[in-house]
Amino acid sequence: MNIIQNNARFITLEGVDGAGKSTHLNWLAERLRSQGKQVLLTREPGGTPLGEALREMLLHQAMHLETEALLMFAARREHLDKVILPALAQGTWVVSDRFTDASFAYQGGGRGLDEARLQILEQWVQKDLQPDLTLLFDVPLEISRQRLAQNTSLDRFELEKQDFFQRVKQAYLKRAAQFPQRIRVIDSGRTIEEIQVELENIISSL
Repeated sequence: MNIIQNNARFITLEGVDGAGKSTHLNWLAERLRSQGKQVLLTREPGGTPLGEALREMLLHQAMHLETEALLMFAARREHLDKVILPALAQGTWVVSDRFTDASFAYQGGGRGLDEARLQILEQWVQKDLQPDLTLLFDVPLEISRQRLAQNTSLDRFELEKQDFFQRVKQAYLKRAAQFPQRIRVIDSGRTIEEIQVELENIISSL
């Protein structure tokens, strides 16, 4: 799927809830814009009107595990068609808060869905398209849970137990080991300034 023009790049940010990735989303987009790049900031599930409607269902309505996975990929198909692929084709850099690695981590690792089924959905929905760079924000679960405790309106994923997040974390690290050239693990237990220095070094290599 060779649709990327003018050296545009597709960057995704991943991590367990409370890992701190959202803190760096806007900073990363603005840093890239300061270098003269056109940047589109988006998120999953969501990114389109249909995707945002599905997001509300996914985050707040209980459902069968397979329904959850199928709706995640349905939102992703729409996201690719309406937002990600057109932007990349126009030379716009895309920075997304989560993408398919999240499905392998949450529906696969966290919920226990067979990885082979996720691989089938991944191939069906996005073919050979993968992010150029994935920043995986990794933090001890004790810290992520403390951060979530400060939020008074948690969704049904954020309300999961510690062992769920342990499985999600391990699934993310497994993905990082499988795809070391794409996924960079960021120690997000450090200060914001220290993390941004590392991010600066990483994106400069793009």
